[in-house]
Amino acid sequence: MNQHSPLIIDIAGSSLSDADLARLDHPLVGGVVLFSRNWTDREQLGALCHAIKSVRADLLITVDHEGGRVQRFKTGGFTHLPPMRALGELWHAGDQRGEGAKASALRATRAATACGFVLGAELRACGVDLSFAPVLDLDHGASGVIGDRAFARDPAVVSLLAKSLMHGLLQSGMANCGKHFPGHGFSKADSHTDAALDRRSLKAILADDAAPYDWLGNTLASVMPAHVVYPKVDSRPAGFSRKWLETILRGKIGFSGAIFSDDLSMAGARMIDGRQVDFTQAAVLALQAGCDLILLCNQSAGGSTVIDEVLAGLTLAQSTGLWRQSAASEDRRLALLPSSLPMDWDSLMVDPMYMRALDLLA
Repeated sequence: MNQHSPLIIDIAGSSLSDADLARLDHPLVGGVVLFSRNWTDREQLGALCHAIKSVRADLLITVDHEGGRVQRFKTGGFTHLPPMRALGELWHAGDQRGEGAKASALRATRAATACGFVLGAELRACGVDLSFAPVLDLDHGASGVIGDRAFARDPAVVSLLAKSLMHGLLQSGMANCGKHFPGHGFSKADSHTDAALDRRSLKAILADDAAPYDWLGNTLASVMPAHVVYPKVDSRPAGFSRKWLETILRGKIGFSGAIFSDDLSMAGARMIDGRQVDFTQAAVLALQAGCDLILLCNQSAGGSTVIDEVLAGLTLAQSTGLWRQSAASEDRRLALLPSSLPMDWDSLMVDPMYMRALDLLA
């Protein structure tokens, strides 16, 4: 059986320290999540990604790079991508342009594909494997943390724009990650800092916010659940709920790709069953619930030992049977790695498809 490597960790700076190298070589580590602090320029980013792959070629290099206010790399030639709401507004802009609704919708889907291609191709040219995109949350107008990261309020519009953006990612050779299942847009609280609740019924959620996950089907390569509690369905946040992940997402909806936990460092991640749990307990509970991969962010700086403690805790949990390695989970992780070689940056800059995509985003 393949060694299951579920933990996606961060690194402190713009190059790998001795501590980073040791952690990346640990068999339970399956990848890295990058942040703006890991960026100096394109050459540095490319060298960093090469150094990560030199430790283990199968390590998955990830980043939150959606466009708008969630875009980690914005200088050195990286295109400033629009927030996803701008694509939703383009969908509904037909009256202002004097064109019909169908023409406006087609214009928006074409722009979404261009956005996905530019996003994926630029990241891949620097060595990044996967961006956690697209956001599938609905814009209910209540969530500040989602806000303009959402395409639209209508789940059908969200699904079609997301599918178009994922087509662009696919053209670049990059997989995708739909988030935050079953929907974070209705809850006003920010799960980064507070416990977030959504008191609607399962029927209401499935008919509205979770509909894109059903409609997109096998187009989704991976999914990230929300650190939101839906008390009429389960007392645990979705990312720690076997009912949400196994019974509903895998069983009812039929999703077969990888499931990432959202960041375990978030406040909403470690309040489970009315009590605060530590990082290792949260990781084990997420794995038990059905997550294939666990995100642990912003824990490498300042001499923190949290990552090492979680690695030791997961090793102990495995040896005592609290969780078992999963060959299927490892296969899902490996399936997210690009299967084609990327264009280098200079070649990308003169690529006709890339230049056309930039024109469509102008």
